[in-house]
Amino acid sequence: MKKYICTVCEYIYDPEQGDLESGIEPGTAFEDIPDDWTCPLCGVGKEDFEPYEG
Repeated sequence: MKKYICTVCEYIYDPEQGDLESGIEPGTAFEDIPDDWTCPLCGVGKEDFEPYEG
């Protein structure tokens, strides 16, 4: 699964790790995260993320 990076703070969402503090289980693809999810570091929405190629 593809990782995504926040264009504001550079937090990387890794689907293998998920975001347990927000209730996102490991193995959850970015596309399957609820639309109201926000970056755990800076609080922006999914629209401010882009695919990470690193």
